[in-house]
Amino acid sequence: MNAEQEIYTPDRTTYIGGSDVASILGISPWKSAFALYLEKTGAAVEEETPADKAKLFRRGKRWEPIVVEMLVDELRERGHEVELVARNQRYADPTFPFLAAEIDLELLIDGEPTNGEAKTVIPFAAKFWGEEETDEIPIYYAAQVMHGLMIQPRRRAVVAALTGFDDRPRVHWIERDEETIAGIRERELEFWRRVQDREPPDPETADDVKWLYARDGGEVIEADNKLAEMIAEMKHMKGAIKGHEARAEVLATQIKARIGKAATVIYQGQRIATWKSNKDSQKTDWQAAYLDLSPSSDHIKKFITTTVGNRPLLIK
Repeated sequence: MNAEQEIYTPDRTTYIGGSDVASILGISPWKSAFALYLEKTGAAVEEETPADKAKLFRRGKRWEPIVVEMLVDELRERGHEVELVARNQRYADPTFPFLAAEIDLELLIDGEPTNGEAKTVIPFAAKFWGEEETDEIPIYYAAQVMHGLMIQPRRRAVVAALTGFDDRPRVHWIERDEETIAGIRERELEFWRRVQDREPPDPETADDVKWLYARDGGEVIEADNKLAEMIAEMKHMKGAIKGHEARAEVLATQIKARIGKAATVIYQGQRIATWKSNKDSQKTDWQAAYLDLSPSSDHIKKFITTTVGNRPLLIK
């Protein structure tokens, strides 16, 4: 830890941390800047993490030491001299202590101090990570890493991503970029000014607007031209959607009548539609069968329900 740096308080309303950066920059897939503002000002408590996401977070935390160990081994196998210096150290900016970061790991790689991040990535999200040895990682993680390089200044950071049940982590490098850091710093300072002055950022999502205007005030307002145009456009679109839905239903009926008993429609050698019957399905109520006290040769058959397969019309 640098002499001029200090460990920050765990109260998340008193500082901006690495996990806040993507929201402030408007690139978070989970939380808007407006929602983050509500949490920082205490206007809204941080929502409880859904059970499935909480499970993923706990899994990531349990795997983090393993990912770190695997990263060190991987770097050594690639010919680097590696020493693990620190884990989960918390730092504050010497000029603005409300800018803070927790660095997953700090390494000496070939004698050079390097920040590190350890990530566990669920298989379906692996597609968002690019080739190894590049900086092609999801932008919301890249922002977090760059924030860490701002608070704990280093030339670069290494990111280890363990996907699925891989036997080794992917290794990515993020080079320090002064222009990007300056931009992030400016946006974070502006956001914190808003928090202090109780000046919320503009709402961005449907949830933001719902929270902001949960109940009406009872008054009547005169629409300006822009609002009137927007309302008229929405009315037109809703009417058009209903009209298209009704027309689509009529067309579906007419198409089915012309297809008849056929299963597939081709046109100029290309398949353009199918109307195939799905297989019937059967389900046995085993609990009822077990409780039945009058067994016979047809005992199980009484508890089997057959559902006739439907015949969906699919346009290719």
